Amino acid sequence: MSHTVVRVWDLPTRLFHGALAVAVVALVVTAKTGAMDWHVRLGYAVLAMLVFRLVWGLFGGRWSRFSQFVYSPGRLVRYLRGQPHPHDGIGHSPLGALSVFALLGALAVQVLTGLTADDDIAFSGPLTRFVSRAVVGQATEYHTEIGQYVVIGLVALHVLAVGFYAAIQRRPLVGAMLLHGNREAPAGAPSSRDDAATRLGAVLLLAASGAFAWWVSTL
Repeated sequence: MSHTVVRVWDLPTRLFHGALAVAVVALVVTAKTGAMDWHVRLGYAVLAMLVFRLVWGLFGGRWSRFSQFVYSPGRLVRYLRGQPHPHDGIGHSPLGALSVFALLGALAVQVLTGLTADDDIAFSGPLTRFVSRAVVGQATEYHTEIGQYVVIGLVALHVLAVGFYAAIQRRPLVGAMLLHGNREAPAGAPSSRDDAATRLGAVLLLAASGAFAWWVSTL
């Protein structure tokens, strides 16, 4: 089968990958060191990024759209049996897609519980006044205990998977996901759109996502 090089990850998606990775590491560090002012700021930044990614997953570059990596159970089983679809290795594989959705979901829950948490010392989330004290207590406990370890575990799994593909399967993903965005694909595979118009749309979307996060902070 002949192959060609296609643009898989558009620039906005690559910037999202890098920014989210840095933000998650910084969130863990600030939580462990007690730098709560920065922890809160980073939490709102992650909220903005998650909102951006949710919308970009509907309208962004082809391989960044959720529709391109929501796989049927049958396709997942075939992939695990070593019978992948020719396009399974272009964007997120069926197994990689599960990891992505799990990580985004865990981060969304962590942000939501953070917004609903109250440490009774220096921080009270903007959503605490909309829920009962019991819910606030549960959200605080999850955010400070189970939730952070779920996120750390999924991030570690993500990093191990990328390392496995690079070292064992000789499929370097970091360059494609963060730098150039290109990957080898079967001939005829479509590229993601990544031009000035889509990048301008991403800037406007990011501004709107940031405004939404700021609005949440003022509740």
